[in-house]
Amino acid sequence: MTHGTHDYEPDPRNADVLVWMSGELKHRSEAMVSVLDSGFMLGDGVWEGIRVHNGHLAFIDQHMQRLYEGAATIDMEIGMTAEEMVAAIRATLEANAMTDHVHIRLMVTRGLKSTPYQDPRYVIGEPTVVILPEYKMPRSEAAIEGISLYTVTTRRGRPDVQDPKWNSHSKLNCITACIQAAKAGADEALMLDPQGFVSTCNSTHFFIVTHPNGPTGDPEVWTSTGDYCMPGITRVNIIKLCEANGLIVRQKNFSLTDVYAASEAFVTGTFAGVSPVNEVDGRPMGGVRAAMSGQPAAPGRGPVTHQIQNWYAATLER
Repeated sequence: MTHGTHDYEPDPRNADVLVWMSGELKHRSEAMVSVLDSGFMLGDGVWEGIRVHNGHLAFIDQHMQRLYEGAATIDMEIGMTAEEMVAAIRATLEANAMTDHVHIRLMVTRGLKSTPYQDPRYVIGEPTVVILPEYKMPRSEAAIEGISLYTVTTRRGRPDVQDPKWNSHSKLNCITACIQAAKAGADEALMLDPQGFVSTCNSTHFFIVTHPNGPTGDPEVWTSTGDYCMPGITRVNIIKLCEANGLIVRQKNFSLTDVYAASEAFVTGTFAGVSPVNEVDGRPMGGVRAAMSGQPAAPGRGPVTHQIQNWYAATLER
């Protein structure tokens, strides 16, 4: 059994990586922020997870766009241009001689405060920028055997409460969702929107493969409207790949009934790419079609998910 799409193969080289801390490279054991940092105290900041593949920063322009949009939304000046930020990322990779199978956590907080209080006007320093690279490979089981999901009671909120589009440091709603799913014995959480429609997972985006015109009809890929989830970069790229390859993809409202009846499901994210879902709430994917045919549901990755994985892998290579 896996433990979600972020489960990884440990790598001893990570003990000695150098971390970029607001202009300085520090050994991982010495890379620390102050107890008065806005991110530590309040979760006041934005971040990105970036993948390094064959020496390239995958989809880096899209990541920079999301980072700076998020910072602007919370009225935070990063203090570096996007070009300078990418240069800092490349310098960190070069200092560590890292070229492949690397995952980067880029974190930007509002910086030091004069006292523990939420008002941004009490910030006394420049933003804190951290670039933490790790040798990190997802476990192969998740890409083939798939993961299990559990629908949690924690909902994705409305933008007038806390906009779910923010890739912010404050992730308690997703953390509580993850905890509830783990307590139920699942790998990750499936989260609904305020109206009860399927939205997203606690750390990935969710898709189903369905046959609305009957078991022998052409498959369609469905994902949420995106109104209540983070603007996922891998999510957008998968939608574009389906469209480019003639596979119908719809961004729409759908319920758990549609999920339970789907022939396949998968999740997407920067770290693991495309990972199949083998069951939701104890119901095996493809169970309805199997019951109709009198055959047992086949566990693991379905043919459409496998094809989408291949398309995405080819995109990364390009």
